[in-house]
Amino acid sequence: MISQLDIWFLAIALGMDCFAVSTTCGIIVKQFVWPITLRMAMLFGLFQLLMPLTGWLGISLFAHYLEEVDHWIAFGLLAFLGGRMIRDAFLPAERHSMNPHTLKTQLMLAVATSIDALAIGISFACMGFRHIATLAYPLFVIGLAAFMLSVAGMYLGTHFGKPIERRLKPELLGGLILIAIGIKVLVSHLCE
Repeated sequence: MISQLDIWFLAIALGMDCFAVSTTCGIIVKQFVWPITLRMAMLFGLFQLLMPLTGWLGISLFAHYLEEVDHWIAFGLLAFLGGRMIRDAFLPAERHSMNPHTLKTQLMLAVATSIDALAIGISFACMGFRHIATLAYPLFVIGLAAFMLSVAGMYLGTHFGKPIERRLKPELLGGLILIAIGIKVLVSHLCE
């Protein structure tokens, strides 16, 4: 078992992708809207909570298969979304397909940023979390951290993104960030 402090550090590390993506979304949308922000933060938190649970539940049946492809799934989703954002950076504003306000986009981002949390669930099983009751606290902390970091990222992006937007296109920056996160996930898994 790991300490409570380690669980918080793990949760913050997992939530940093949510923070980066939310900041980029805030820069794109330019306006902090509580219902949209809360929905995105809830989805990010929920998926960050569910993926480790899925990994933990699936360890006995599917661990071997999931470990082999989870990094490719994350990379593919992030590269796809990043590529769309980069393409949108060079289109007129009315033709942009990446809209962080839409539920579809938020769901895709939530899945893409939480795929690496699947491996955490698998490692929880290896660290001695044998019952779901012992897993409840770490999952809650992971979901809460992702939620809080997502709200903070959206706030920072909407309130402090104007200087960034004046210097470069936020969609271009966001697309590059998503692709970089995807490459990081891919490389870290391939180098293990």
